[in-house]
Amino acid sequence: MRDAGRDALAFIGGKTVLDLESEPTLAPALVQRLEVIGEAASHVTEATRAEIPLIPWSQVVGIRHRLVHAYYDIQLGIVWSTVVVDLPPMVEALEAFLQRGEA
Repeated sequence: MRDAGRDALAFIGGKTVLDLESEPTLAPALVQRLEVIGEAASHVTEATRAEIPLIPWSQVVGIRHRLVHAYYDIQLGIVWSTVVVDLPPMVEALEAFLQRGEA
C-alpha cells in the first residue's frame, strides 16, 4: 500500500489535473495504483486496521471496487483528488506504522 501510494504521488509530481487528459498514461497509472492500494487494504487484518485509525479502510477498499467494477464511469477529478488529498496522509500513516514495527 505504501509503495503504491508513493508511486502515485511520484507520478503526479509537477503535474496538474489537466495532465490527466493530455497525458495518455497518467490516468491509467494512477487508477492502477489506487486499485493495488484498495486490494491490499482488503487483506489487512482488523487488528492492524485498528492500529492505523487514520486510514478510512472501508473507503480505500470501496474506491478499488468502484474503479474495477465501474471502470466505464471513472471520474478523473475524483482520482486526482484522491491522490493529491487522500494519499499523502495515508502514506505517512503507513510509514509511521511500519517504522514502529522496525523499532
